[in-house]
Amino acid sequence: MPKVTYIEPSGNEVVIDVPVGWSLMQAATSNGVEGIEAECGGSCACATCHCYIESHADQVPAAEQGERDMLQNAVAEIRANSRLSCQIKMSDQLAGLVVRLPESQI
Repeated sequence: MPKVTYIEPSGNEVVIDVPVGWSLMQAATSNGVEGIEAECGGSCACATCHCYIESHADQVPAAEQGERDMLQNAVAEIRANSRLSCQIKMSDQLAGLVVRLPESQI
């Protein structure tokens, strides 16, 4: 299973084996990662799973318009590497991905 490193707001790093096909949000919430609220449960309707892609940015599929629109509702600073973790599905190509979580989602 591909591994993803989540960097929590505290700086703590959590490495998780993520099943292919799961979203980054699903893996984080299923494993108790701090910093993702996921209020809408992954339906791209709340922006509380905002994250920053720290590695493999060229291998992560581009955000669709709905995700880009929803990111405008994020509480934390929007950066060039901002994404909604519910919209990124794990694949073997993303093994080793590093995701940083913002200080606040709400």
